Amino acid sequence: MTAVLTRIIWAVRIVSTEFIKSAFSRAHWPEDNRPEIAFLGRSNVGKSSLINSLLLRKGLARTSNTPGRTQSINYFLINDRLWFVDLPGYGYAKTSKDKRRAWAKTVEQYFERALPAATAVLLIDAKVGGTPLDAAAWEYLSRAQPLVVATKVDKVPRGKRHQARVALRERVGLPEGYPVTEVSVSTGEGIRELMREITARLQAPLARSQPDHA
Repeated sequence: MTAVLTRIIWAVRIVSTEFIKSAFSRAHWPEDNRPEIAFLGRSNVGKSSLINSLLLRKGLARTSNTPGRTQSINYFLINDRLWFVDLPGYGYAKTSKDKRRAWAKTVEQYFERALPAATAVLLIDAKVGGTPLDAAAWEYLSRAQPLVVATKVDKVPRGKRHQARVALRERVGLPEGYPVTEVSVSTGEGIRELMREITARLQAPLARSQPDHA
């Protein structure tokens, strides 16, 4: 049980964070067996901003108001034990078809290597709601049971949030009862809860590996 408690401590308390590299090809992906938390979603869904909020580091992951800015796979080393992985956004219409195909191939190759060990975090814009591309991403990742996160929830009036949740679930095709964490980088809503979810995913494989001393 001591090992599990140690894992909880380093997973929750952010001691160190460091941007390591932007990888444009598989040859540059780290191969060190550290756990990976991979963030993906539509362009401009707020991946980089969310990573900064989770890690309590403003400006660590570069943000932009221009969709499609993240074109590489960006690796951030947390506590020298864990990777946060910022994947290229999908669905930016003004990008050339060739670039969109290349990005899609890169992301697909990443998950072919990383799953099922990695934890995928699928981000969906709460205001926009689920799109066909979000539904396709869910279908591709569903067997890995990704964490599903509705971002920018502050942009949805509280009186309309239930309706927005229902619409998002229907459009993406989420099973009934599948958890969706609502977050807002602007207000801080849901950030702590999401970090707990990530921590739980990190603990689960280790907990299963512990011998039963009962």
